[in-house]
Amino acid sequence: MDPTVLVAGETLVDFLPATETPLADTDEFSRQPGGAPANVAVRLAQLDRRPWFWTRVGADPFGDFLADALADRGVPERFVERDPDAETTLAFVSGDPEEGPRFTFYRDGTADTRFESGRVPDETLADVEWVVVGSVLLASSPSREAIHDLVERANEAGCTVVFDLNARPELWHDADFESEVRRLLPAVDVLKTSHEDLEPAGFDGSTIDAVAPRLHELGPHTVFLTLGEAGAAAAATDDAPWGPEEAVHEGYAVDAVDTTGAGDAFTAGVVDALAAGERSLAAVLDRGNAVAAASTTRAGGMAELPDPDSVL
Repeated sequence: MDPTVLVAGETLVDFLPATETPLADTDEFSRQPGGAPANVAVRLAQLDRRPWFWTRVGADPFGDFLADALADRGVPERFVERDPDAETTLAFVSGDPEEGPRFTFYRDGTADTRFESGRVPDETLADVEWVVVGSVLLASSPSREAIHDLVERANEAGCTVVFDLNARPELWHDADFESEVRRLLPAVDVLKTSHEDLEPAGFDGSTIDAVAPRLHELGPHTVFLTLGEAGAAAAATDDAPWGPEEAVHEGYAVDAVDTTGAGDAFTAGVVDALAAGERSLAAVLDRGNAVAAASTTRAGGMAELPDPDSVL
C-alpha cells in the first residue's frame, strides 16, 4: 500500500561535539543524520506509518550517508533526490553549556536550497491525505517557491496540510521569516509550534489561549503548542474535523538521555494519531507526548524508539 502521508523538507548532517566545549575548542565530533522533516519522516516510519519523503541531498559522500540512513530506517527512496551540482548541508552543534545548543550551518547553495517545483506529481498528492512541511526551506529560493507550490497543490487535492514551524534565524539571509510564515499560514490546516518559534514570527504569548485565536484567524484550524518539560497544548476551531476542542497534556517524566529531535517526534506522534482517525485532541496530545518522551531515552534524533509498542 502506498503511503498516505508525504513529508517535505531538508535532510542534513549534524556534527555533534564529543565534549561540551565551544566549536573553536572542539577537536572531535560524531556524525549524525538530521533535519527536522527527516526526523519526522523517520519517526513516522518507526511508528509503522511509512511516509513519502521529498528531500534533496548532494551527490557526494555526505549525501550517500544520508540516503543510506533514511533507507535503513524504512523511509522509501522514491522522492529522495540527489543533486549532482550541489553539496549536502552540514550543521555543527555548539556544546557550550553556558550558551546552550547553537548551530553553525554550511548551507550556501547546497542541495536543500535547490528544491524544484512540481517534483511531486499531482497523482501522488491525489493519493495521500496528509502533507507535512517545515519552515527551513522557506528561507531560500528556489526551495521557497517549491514548498509554496507543493502546499497550493496539496490544498487543491484535498490534503490536510501540517506546518511544523522551526525558527532558525541564522539561515534567513535573503527573505523575512515573519513575512514568509504569514504568507504560508492561510494554506495551512494544522500548525505545530512553540513559543520560541512563534516569537520571531511576531506572535507574543506562551500559552495556547494567548496565541491560538490569532493563529486561527490567519488560517490553521488546529494549533499544537509544545511547552517543553510542561508538555503540550492544543486548540481547534469548529472548522476542524475534530473540533472545536481545547486540551492540555503535562507530558511524561522520563530519564532523558538526549532531547535532540523531541519536537519532531512529537509532530510524528500527532500526525500518526490524526491519520489513524483519532478525533480527541487530548488523545492526540497523549500520543505526541508519548512518542516525544520515548525519543529522548536514546541519543540521536533518529535513534530507534526503545519500545514502539509502548506508544502504539
